[in-house]
Amino acid sequence: MGTNGQSLIRLDGVTKVFYTDEVETHALSGIHLEINKGEYVSIAGPSGCGKSTLLSILGLLDSPTEGKYTLNSRPVEDLDLSDRARIRNREVGFIFQSFNLIGDLNVFENVELPLTYRGMRSAERKTRVQQALEKVGMAHRSKHLPSQLSGGQQQRVAVARALVGEPSVLLADEPTGNLDSKNGEAVMELLRELHRAGSTIVMVTHDPRFARYAERHVNLFDGRVVDESEAAAAESQSSAAS
Repeated sequence: MGTNGQSLIRLDGVTKVFYTDEVETHALSGIHLEINKGEYVSIAGPSGCGKSTLLSILGLLDSPTEGKYTLNSRPVEDLDLSDRARIRNREVGFIFQSFNLIGDLNVFENVELPLTYRGMRSAERKTRVQQALEKVGMAHRSKHLPSQLSGGQQQRVAVARALVGEPSVLLADEPTGNLDSKNGEAVMELLRELHRAGSTIVMVTHDPRFARYAERHVNLFDGRVVDESEAAAAESQSSAAS
């Protein structure tokens, strides 16, 4: 559990239904999940089990069809787009598989962007960006463009961008998916250091080598949270069927 047992994220009966051409797809079905401050949680499960949908809801990129989502003691399931965007900017740091850096901005400007959206003063932005780049070992590359960096370096910059706003939670969606194993290990070590320093991390990964870095594991299957024995049985059934 978390360092101080304080609930940061709580999902009660969260369901997400997508409607396309009169077909209902239940991406999530009655999810109950609690994550405490300071926890490092990995979310695993087969392709199509709802991992990315769950992360989108946790990150306020999407809202549930039904159910309650409490973030930092505040209900956020029914907020309008502008409130969601404002809370997302302050509370959530995203690390994506594809880095999502802006090609014509240099490293410093990419990391600064979330703070610029907040209207933070230039001097404070500069200090924060410098600190975030130092944490990920990329301060010496602040004037480089993303195209001048390796994949591993780009992901370090993306981690700095996620960190710079001092969010309540870091959400990592397959953060090693586009990296070779050496760079993947390096990024995972970086996330482990951030966790030790107090960050709450929720990570989706299909790679058991990297899932082991987390201290708690949540298994999804067909849009539901299942325990490890259920997950193993479901995996063996689906592999036997294919």
